[in-house]
Amino acid sequence: MRQLTLAAVVAAALLSAGAARAAESWGLPGEEIVRFEAKVVDLLCELTGDCPAQCGAGTRQLGLLKDDGTLVLPLKNQTFFSGAVDELIDFCAQRVVADGLMVTNRGYTIFALQFVKAAPDGKWRRADRFPSKWAKRNGLDPKDKKVKRWFENDPRVEALIARDGKLGLGLEADRKFLEAQ
Repeated sequence: MRQLTLAAVVAAALLSAGAARAAESWGLPGEEIVRFEAKVVDLLCELTGDCPAQCGAGTRQLGLLKDDGTLVLPLKNQTFFSGAVDELIDFCAQRVVADGLMVTNRGYTIFALQFVKAAPDGKWRRADRFPSKWAKRNGLDPKDKKVKRWFENDPRVEALIARDGKLGLGLEADRKFLEAQ
């Protein structure tokens, strides 16, 4: 009897392993926990036909193309302003299972990616790769304080601010704004 009970527990654990990951609610109005299968695509390629190799090698925004033709624009979970490229680039032009929150507010729908795996039965991974990949690209230890506030320390962001100002309207607009304060 004991062996039968142990076998049942092991079988239940193995059967539930495929569905082990599930998105975590943020408690937002209009949120829905969703899981769907889709192909990872280069958004510009889908929209304009400009299709460089390997989804632009991480330099372009990525999306999820569902079988019904719906193009889902994924946002990144947890890391401010980071997007989902680092989470999805390894799956360029491949099918994945995406798990996260679909949130609709005032007619706009967003998808916050929380987990992803190769379809149909790859290993789940949390969508949290951006900080460590950003640190590596910028020669920092992933535990460095600059990584947590990466957007204040990113050379690309600094170059844009130097060119367009903090308001994004040009350096003259910044000067006038600051004078008025």
